[in-house]
Amino acid sequence: MRLCLLQLTPKVDKINDKGVDLVVTKVISGALSGVEGILIAVEVDMAGGMPGFDIVGLPDSAVKESRERVRTAVKNVGIMVPPKRITVNLAPADIRKEGPAYDLPIALGILACMDIIPKTGLRNVLVTGELSLDGEIRPTQGVLPMVYSANAFGISSCIVPHQNAEEASLVQGIKVIAPRNLRELIGHFQRGSLPVYHRGEAGKEQATAENIPDFADVKGQEAVKRALTISAAGGHNILLIGPPGSGKTMMARRLPGILADLAFEESIDVTKIYSVAGMIADKGALIRARPFRAPHHTISYSALVGGGRIPKPGEVSLAHHGVLFLDELPEFSRNVLEALRQPVEDRIVTISRTNATITYPCGFMLVASMNPCPCGFFGDGDRCKCSEREVGRYLDKISGPLLDRIDMHVEAARVNYKDFEDGSKSKSSEEIRAEVRKAQEMQAARYQSQKFSLNAELHGGAIDNYCRLDNESKALVKRIYDVMGLSARGYHKILKLARTIADLAGAADIDAGHISEAIQYRALDRKYWN
Repeated sequence: MRLCLLQLTPKVDKINDKGVDLVVTKVISGALSGVEGILIAVEVDMAGGMPGFDIVGLPDSAVKESRERVRTAVKNVGIMVPPKRITVNLAPADIRKEGPAYDLPIALGILACMDIIPKTGLRNVLVTGELSLDGEIRPTQGVLPMVYSANAFGISSCIVPHQNAEEASLVQGIKVIAPRNLRELIGHFQRGSLPVYHRGEAGKEQATAENIPDFADVKGQEAVKRALTISAAGGHNILLIGPPGSGKTMMARRLPGILADLAFEESIDVTKIYSVAGMIADKGALIRARPFRAPHHTISYSALVGGGRIPKPGEVSLAHHGVLFLDELPEFSRNVLEALRQPVEDRIVTISRTNATITYPCGFMLVASMNPCPCGFFGDGDRCKCSEREVGRYLDKISGPLLDRIDMHVEAARVNYKDFEDGSKSKSSEEIRAEVRKAQEMQAARYQSQKFSLNAELHGGAIDNYCRLDNESKALVKRIYDVMGLSARGYHKILKLARTIADLAGAADIDAGHISEAIQYRALDRKYWN
């Protein structure tokens, strides 16, 4: 079909003191800083003089290329851009602008300058989207955090690509307008009203943890199951050490089945990260299951903690509010493992580049597994063929500072044959989950005035306030502190573990029995690393 090209003369809004036509339009768009949205003012100036099209305000190559996409897309919907001097400023100018998401706001700014669409329709509206050459509006990444921030600043409406409509509609209280192409959007503007997108499936969720195997299938290993229950209840990091075939990986992969569902604000946090990373498989689905990330040991430094030329979230951030599982821990590169020390402690990761410094959240629970030696049978009679030097070199791949940051060190011994013959039924994931949920309800009530909700997040004076010990428990901790040569971090981790153990028992106070069990989970490093 032949398109009719319209040669239009723009209406002059203002004439400056030199008699030069001046037409300026402002459109609100968004950028990303980590997983937070930033409002960007797209200022479009159309004036007389030598024809040209310039984009300023620290744009990258993809933004600069918007000139050709916008001009061609507008032409192919039947509108000819007049030969004017067009200047587009992306403010604030000190923030790096990346990606093609500014195509649509630039196009609407030009059309408003030409009086094709009314400028009043662009007030208090966030606009984002990429344009194809035929005027189709393509989806972009990071729509959720942009719309979320816009809503916080009082913006009442947003125009997003149709494929991003359900994602944007996760933010309550903002009208979502989701055109499929530029022609459709112009027609709606000219008719004076834009149709509001209505979420087709309210409360839709993306199930990221479907078909999780059950703990009831695990034979034996009751001590490890108990440790994983404590880990899940308090959000504690845990290291499983044992020979091949003892069930370390099998039990770790069942851990999501005993974790509580995400709260709404936690779901928004996780969904924002996956939106920025472009990893929401089902657009518009709110992620309600806690993430479980299990990267291969060949992963690079930047893939684990985040990075790249345009920084993106790494595995530590993708595991936010969930589990990061590192199987065969010593097989990971040492510099990759050492990069975990700061994120595990601070629960954020900061990536610095020449043009920006970006911070991503990474409040994950670290679950790791490893063999005790290269052959895997150290300590199992005569089965181990490794020399003392080989065992030492293998274990030394895990540094002391990293090991000290892992709350629990648990041994997964070889399963006995009688465990297979035992007809008694093991606890199911649902039963364990009920115990975890009850303990976390106690923590939520205790920390309702705090910014944290789990025992593993206790720090500073909060440890003294919430982990008070009686005289018997104090004497036990004092004796063990000197005998084991604990660090200050190790001492605090014992107190936090004891607090979780007490919560699982429904006890308001920590007693010597809770302390004794907690100490067991800090003693295994003495067996292997010493």
